[in-house]
Amino acid sequence: MYKILIVEDDRGLNQGITLALEREDTALLQAHAAGEAREIFEREQVDMALLDVNLPDGSGYDLLKEIRSHSKIPVLLITANDLESDEITGFSLGADDYITKPFGLMALRARVDRMRLRTGGEPESKKDDYADSRYHFQFEEMRFYVDGQEIVLSKIEQKLLRFFVRNPGQTLTRERLMDVLWGKEAAYVEENALSVAVNRLRRKLEGRAGYRPIETVYGLGYVWEKRA
Repeated sequence: MYKILIVEDDRGLNQGITLALEREDTALLQAHAAGEAREIFEREQVDMALLDVNLPDGSGYDLLKEIRSHSKIPVLLITANDLESDEITGFSLGADDYITKPFGLMALRARVDRMRLRTGGEPESKKDDYADSRYHFQFEEMRFYVDGQEIVLSKIEQKLLRFFVRNPGQTLTRERLMDVLWGKEAAYVEENALSVAVNRLRRKLEGRAGYRPIETVYGLGYVWEKRA
């Protein structure tokens, strides 16, 4: 399923875009603020993003910079400013296309289809499948292999693993991981729940060699040490 995130604070326009882009092989995710968009990016594997430049809690340009720090998904900017400088700013930050309000929904759909065709229309989840000399993780199919042997992971373990391999070499704080796994419910989750989840995942990833790629950064959190 190809996932498109629509970040637009005008709820009527957001819904109109969603209806215009509906198709059987596409999931439309809606956000009305930058914070909501970040939460969706944390828990979902987004394949394309439509970003309004002016949001109630931030800028679509800032979101674009964050996306480009770790992903090459196609991004279309939506703005009410018909200024060449805004267009140049968007493209310089890595936007793939740009549309100015007011616009026709069918024209927007044509731009989205063109971007999708240009990038092969392959879900980002496929592109982000992980493989090295010991591991092969297929997140979309929920198939996970250690030294050629398939292992079974819980939903929490899958979410945790996916976040680790998407951020290799980065120290991920306990607070950030708690938010990724449980979101707004994190405040009601037992304090040791994260430690239990990490330790269970570590054991399952050991395989024959007993190697554990998730290292503890004492006092901070954890880091995924990628090997060739």
